[in-house]
Amino acid sequence: MALTAIKPAAVQRARTLRRDMTGGERKLWLKLKGFRKLYGLHVRRQVPIGPYVADFAIHSKKIIIEVDGEHHFLPDRITKDRKRDAWFAGQGYKVLRFNTGELLENLEGCIEEILRKAGAL
Repeated sequence: MALTAIKPAAVQRARTLRRDMTGGERKLWLKLKGFRKLYGLHVRRQVPIGPYVADFAIHSKKIIIEVDGEHHFLPDRITKDRKRDAWFAGQGYKVLRFNTGELLENLEGCIEEILRKAGAL
């Protein structure tokens, strides 16, 4: 399935989200932005892909990384996230989800999981 065109609204939303990242996203980004130099993996943040904006993406490995705050555990949000994940999977992406608690308690473990999925470990 080919990627659909990126919608202009998604581009604008991505710009806003880059400026207003959550604490968990900022913490993870501090580690991910060094991946290019350390592992040869280019990570983009708040990147529009089709109709959605992914928190982080490693396009070369077809990996999406999502940081989920507590609102992601509400029933309607779970349904929306499943729909998003299915769409990304249809584009060939693997979605990795971390909740903010995981990032606070075990950031290095989350980083290791990302690197394993990317084949860098």
